[in-house]
Amino acid sequence: MQRIAIYPGSFDPVTKGHLDIIERGLNFFDKIIITILCNPSKKSLFSVKERVEMLEISLEQFQNIEIATHNGLLVDYAAQRGAGAILRGMRAVSDFDYEFQMALMNRKLRQEVQTIFMMTSLRWIFTSSSIIKEAAKFGGEIEDMVPPIVNQKLKEKFG
Repeated sequence: MQRIAIYPGSFDPVTKGHLDIIERGLNFFDKIIITILCNPSKKSLFSVKERVEMLEISLEQFQNIEIATHNGLLVDYAAQRGAGAILRGMRAVSDFDYEFQMALMNRKLRQEVQTIFMMTSLRWIFTSSSIIKEAAKFGGEIEDMVPPIVNQKLKEKFG
């Protein structure tokens, strides 16, 4: 039986911090389903189609991954896909409160789906998609924090 994890997020855009979690997560799981959560109330810079494309290009060197989208209850989706775990990256203590609450709620809804927290590597601890977008918007050099395709797409978006 395969050990499958769902790695959910908006990935707007994908960062090298995300890639770090995926690469290290593959040491523990046979397959990771990177799942773009579609939240219509959240304003995204990139369309879902653009995010899928950037993920596909950024992850082409990895085996045993799948890229998907979902807009419902995450634990139901995990169970549907045969995933026993939800993989979550954490950067700082400030992430913990929200993630802990979500993990407890998910556990209450579906006890068979575990939440696995993985600390972001120290190199990426300050990196978030929103900070990267803001820096790129004002001409900041972000190329060492994102895959090349993301750097290119951010330059196209912000001129």
